[in-house]
Amino acid sequence: MTVTPTRTLAAHLAPLLPVRVVAAAARAVYPRFEPELARLADLCPPGCGTAVDVGGWYGPWTRRLAGRARQVVTVEPVPHLARLLTSAAPPNVRVVQAAASDRPGTARLWLPADDAGDRGVSSLVRRDIHARALHVPCVTLDELGLRDVGFIKIDVDGNELAVLRGATGLLARDRPALFVELECRIQPITPVVTYLSLLRYEGWVLPGSSWVPLAKFPLEAHQASTSHVVAQGLLGRVLPFRRHPRYVNSVLFLPDGRRPGADAVRHHGSHAARQAPR
Repeated sequence: MTVTPTRTLAAHLAPLLPVRVVAAAARAVYPRFEPELARLADLCPPGCGTAVDVGGWYGPWTRRLAGRARQVVTVEPVPHLARLLTSAAPPNVRVVQAAASDRPGTARLWLPADDAGDRGVSSLVRRDIHARALHVPCVTLDELGLRDVGFIKIDVDGNELAVLRGATGLLARDRPALFVELECRIQPITPVVTYLSLLRYEGWVLPGSSWVPLAKFPLEAHQASTSHVVAQGLLGRVLPFRRHPRYVNSVLFLPDGRRPGADAVRHHGSHAARQAPR
């Protein structure tokens, strides 16, 4: 989850409250912050075998995915967040304390100087907001032994392409729906879109009440014109008496001509493995 790099009111208040209270509040209001989560049926209809949450944070996606998929695997590199997710997870959730990338091993996870990971801006890709690092284990999604994957959400603040490259076999075999946070202020968007187009994935965005093909929506220009919204942080953007333009920063990628809705997740089995690009 990408929030503002500056210290917002929520960032000041959060350390004063029990972490479980903060996590529960964040999960409760998050669909207002990221409306796609309120439309989860469009992304991950019933019948999904395994859903993957890459970058679990406080678990807003993990918790709701657990109600739609038979199994949820959440990958979260920040140690205390991974422990929190594990302690509060429904029975069908498995938490992996690691960073997803394109190769296993160990890497530096960068954080702001005054943040332990709770602001949701940690990343393997260092930016100007980052001042210190933790050494964390890295995994690829391909090595986790996942089966029947129908949906993957990726929120890693700049390391998206590496996560996808580490899931090449999984994408070819299961052809899951992908929900990827992409922000041009963090990393160029084009490499991810191009990579997935080579795998026959097409993007969709939700700027209003209807899904729009990414090819018909100027995502970079939109983000540039609404970037001031980011500075409001999570709390400022969900308060009912404050109105802001929609800031679209995530893309739903579907393979093989599928569209958002009941068709977003299908069981392709060996057919997917035969038809997927090599």
